[in-house]
Amino acid sequence: MPPILAIANLSKTYASGLSALRAVNLEIAKGEIFALLGPNGAGKSTLINIVCGIVTPSTGTVTVDGHDILNHYRGARKTIGLVPQELTTDAFETVWNTVSFSRGLFGLSKNPAHIERVLRDLSLWEKRDNRLMTLSGGMKRRVLIAKALSHEPRVLFLDEPTAGVDVELRQDMWRMVRRLREQGVTVILTTHYIEEAEEMADRIGVIRKGEIILVEEKAELMRKLGRKQLTIQLNEPISEVPPALGQYGLDLAAGGSELVYTYDTKAERTGITRLLTDLAGAGLTFSDLRTSQSSLEDIFVDLVRERA
Repeated sequence: MPPILAIANLSKTYASGLSALRAVNLEIAKGEIFALLGPNGAGKSTLINIVCGIVTPSTGTVTVDGHDILNHYRGARKTIGLVPQELTTDAFETVWNTVSFSRGLFGLSKNPAHIERVLRDLSLWEKRDNRLMTLSGGMKRRVLIAKALSHEPRVLFLDEPTAGVDVELRQDMWRMVRRLREQGVTVILTTHYIEEAEEMADRIGVIRKGEIILVEEKAELMRKLGRKQLTIQLNEPISEVPPALGQYGLDLAAGGSELVYTYDTKAERTGITRLLTDLAGAGLTFSDLRTSQSSLEDIFVDLVRERA
């Protein structure tokens, strides 16, 4: 099955000379949730804005559901829903009229049943007759999502959709995202809440200084780059790691009462058995062992730092 979004050799250099994107190549499958992560200024919003027809690329091609974004702009744009970071709304209009008007902008006939379903899914139905100026920031964010869904797009971009949103609203939004995926909608999101990407995404992409430095299935990324740590709780605290244990790169923690051993999950042997034997040889005894694994946030920070 061809990808619903295909980006090839995409670059963008602004008149100021700023190179925002450099030879980006990316394919996204229909119905997947793809999380694009990167530090501020990495090029996330520029990439989204090009795909959505807001910014013109310098070089390269982008096709959405078979439509070239330059040669078949209307077809491409009709396929896409965009939830921007900025809370740009008509303050004096009602929720219902705002969302209905957005559908009309794409040349679609009225469909009150669809608008009602979207508003109910986003817990906006009771607010349908409220003017936007009376809504909280979180509710305005929901209205932006409703507007993006008004024309039944097949690809939905969520650019920091939960920024400034409380936990309850955030959970509602992610439930909605899951329902959209079940309906075959492709969701591409950027977020500063990396735990959300870890929970929601099928694949992870990392962008830095305008370049895609990694695209990987989430589970495979965690397997390849994840690290595990073994924390050994000692019966008696120590002031330094014995020289005989120097090869393990142990760290002292909890005032000398814990030893932390970091090991590679890809390695055939973890070295734990040998470590525990050598602990006894060094005259150290322990009362407890516990393991932990690095999170997606740990991996992301390491990736960005390595390429700094």
